[in-house]
Amino acid sequence: MTTLWMLAVKYRYLLWVGFKVTFLVSIFAILLGFILGVLVCFLRLSKNRILSKIAFVYVEIIRGTPILLQIAMVYYGLPMLGIDIPTFTVGGIQFDRFTCGVVALMINSSAYISEIIQGGILSIDAGQEEAALSLGYTKAQAMLSIIFPAALKNSIPALGNNFVTLFKSSAQVSTIGLADLMYTANLIRGNSFMPFAPLVLVAILYLIMTLSMSAILRKIESRMKISSSK
Repeated sequence: MTTLWMLAVKYRYLLWVGFKVTFLVSIFAILLGFILGVLVCFLRLSKNRILSKIAFVYVEIIRGTPILLQIAMVYYGLPMLGIDIPTFTVGGIQFDRFTCGVVALMINSSAYISEIIQGGILSIDAGQEEAALSLGYTKAQAMLSIIFPAALKNSIPALGNNFVTLFKSSAQVSTIGLADLMYTANLIRGNSFMPFAPLVLVAILYLIMTLSMSAILRKIESRMKISSSK
């Protein structure tokens, strides 16, 4: 325990930067991945067969390939497509690597989120849509006002698991040189010549993040249950 405390004090700046990078890359990927996932879900449910097929193929490709491969493809593929991301560092965060990490994690999470949301929508009783249509709602209005909110409420436990998994999966952005917690752990291991203690220290920080996220999601879920029971 003393060794961990000494390492934490000595390398507190590196650990803070790593914690900040891991937290920010995960939060941005969650928010953007959710938006993209909802869009992909609606495309899959679209009556336009071409759009539905494109969305289906997108989800299958993302779910069928490793996240590590996706991170590498985004990092090396964007420059090949002529997309140059400015290279500069702000607060210890390398902007180019950070952006690539967010994009790769966003793409990966969006495929799983679209499946979760789609399952939630399909679980809603068809009578709700029929009732909305009988009240004068259009199909789009019924989806956005009634079906989607109900599906989202039903999907919260699965979405929560996905978000927690994303926090842990973000460790793989260290492979492109982004100074997240995993990258920081390896840096401390090399400087301190301690192969194990830095990993324990970083594991504790990951636990703090994932347990906090789980607690927040449980509160949201319990509040939604209370509101729906009233």
